[in-house]
Amino acid sequence: MTLAAVGIVYGDIGTSPLYTLKTIFDPTHGLALSTPNLLGIVSLIFWGLTMIVSLKYVTLVLRADNRGEGGIMALMALALNSVTRHSRWHYVLMVIGVFGATMFYGDSVITPAISVLGAIEGLEVATPGLEKWVVPLTIVVLVILYSVQRHGTAGIGRFFGPVMIVWFAALAVMGVINIVQAPVILQALNPLHAFEFMLRERFVAFVALGAVVLAFTGAEALYADMGHFGKKPIRVAWFLIVFPALALNYLGQGGLLITHPEALENPFFRQLGSWSVLPLVLLSTMATVIASQATISGTFSMTKQAIALGLLPRMRVMHTSESEIGQIYIPAVNWLQLAVVLIAVVGFGSSDKLAGAYGIAVTATMFATTILTFFVTRYRWHLPLLLCIGATGFFMIMDIMLFSASTLKLLHGGWFPLLLGAILLTIMLTWKRGRELVFENLEKHAIPLEDFLQSLFVGPPTRVAGTAIFLRGETDGVPHALLHNLLHNKVLHERVVFLTVHIREEPYVPAAEQVEVVALGHNCFQLNVHYGFKDEADIPGILRLCEAKNLTFEMMETSFFIARQTVISVPGQGMMPWREHLFVLMQRNARTAADYYQIPANRVIELGTQVEI
Repeated sequence: MTLAAVGIVYGDIGTSPLYTLKTIFDPTHGLALSTPNLLGIVSLIFWGLTMIVSLKYVTLVLRADNRGEGGIMALMALALNSVTRHSRWHYVLMVIGVFGATMFYGDSVITPAISVLGAIEGLEVATPGLEKWVVPLTIVVLVILYSVQRHGTAGIGRFFGPVMIVWFAALAVMGVINIVQAPVILQALNPLHAFEFMLRERFVAFVALGAVVLAFTGAEALYADMGHFGKKPIRVAWFLIVFPALALNYLGQGGLLITHPEALENPFFRQLGSWSVLPLVLLSTMATVIASQATISGTFSMTKQAIALGLLPRMRVMHTSESEIGQIYIPAVNWLQLAVVLIAVVGFGSSDKLAGAYGIAVTATMFATTILTFFVTRYRWHLPLLLCIGATGFFMIMDIMLFSASTLKLLHGGWFPLLLGAILLTIMLTWKRGRELVFENLEKHAIPLEDFLQSLFVGPPTRVAGTAIFLRGETDGVPHALLHNLLHNKVLHERVVFLTVHIREEPYVPAAEQVEVVALGHNCFQLNVHYGFKDEADIPGILRLCEAKNLTFEMMETSFFIARQTVISVPGQGMMPWREHLFVLMQRNARTAADYYQIPANRVIELGTQVEI
């Protein structure tokens, strides 16, 4: 598990040495390349890795697991559960969580672009004339990577761990070689050099912080992947393999720049001399493809969670592994993400220019995580207020400093993830609010189910053989599909089941708790299905679980009646017109309930209904 964690979890942060120091000393930042500045920068990186990754994420945030699951969505659900639904903080925490999630989407777009660009830029070091081929080759690698997603990672995933072990071993060895040649760089382990650098350079040092944050990218991924590997393998991998390798390599690159300042053009690929450039390009390309794969898979997983939590419309979700339920592929997300990644590669053209965009996405997600963690520690774990403020306030100050420094790059790429995040935030909040308006409308015109059944069986209609299952919302009364069926067909099946799906704000619900059957009389039943936001929606599987509740189903004698809602935007009520039209567009293109819940198509009867918002 530790080997697998090295391959999947640490690909992003593990490839940061490719471009971090080169970006920090970019001439546009105005930071002179000198031994005191190098000691200050490397000290900042080392102690940043210690405090932000080791203390904040590996030690504190990994404790905030939602039944074993991690990530910004799971943390948001945990924070929402820690306050009441009617609390003034409920909506605020939801917006913070959604904002953090949209920034993670921005991160997952920039990671493949900057990582693969940074790796292939090594060709410029090997042969300067090849620089014009960097962007085309990056595009080819990325198109191939996204094209194979539909096949899943089960086949190649087993190679991720060994490749990344070789990668981290190479980082450590190169670091040691350059430290031996310039042992003065070991002074950077003293945090006083970081403080002296900040006090001496002041504004220039503050600007440099926006690039220093590149060394911490991928910290969010180790929390997001907790559900796949567990806390212990992630912690063991970090402290025994990843952290030592990264620390040695950053120290080594600093030592190289002290003895060979001319290597600043691309210090990573100059660590061992010209003979090593092409092997390093090959190894780093493999490592960056693995890092990109981890963020792509993370995007699929987060999208599935967002759909379950009612933040995105239903989409087609394909499973790429028969043994691993977490390995999924969402075609719409895959191709949209590829399009945005290619726009980033072509539009920015180099890893240096993408660095500004990367910093804002990473620090914004970190800041959102810290705020949500405070609410979990205070209101979920009920720890003393001073302890909660002390534990999260320290990290919040660092997050604010790093985010503020990153905003200086707003006009130099920082706008890109913010624009992407604003679009996604608008889509998510519009979908959530639109669904609320639809439920409010349905609730307003709902007929109480128990009262309806009581009056219906005063003079019961003709009953026909078989079982009818009517999908019913949490707040609905009598399903519209039942009313239409009675109105037009004037019959009722001999057994009627009203099925309602409830999504809990937790990742998984045990199978024993997923099914609840309530007898309504006259061979009518209310079937309540409880899912977590990471559970797989499978209604045929639920019907099999009903056998333990003395309710058996024969699929060929069961019909599913589903009301297909056509939403109509009405001026003067609900949301602003443009948001209503956006919601209607999404609703019309959303995956059908039957398809999403894996109901056999030949057992489905759809009946239309119009809903005004």
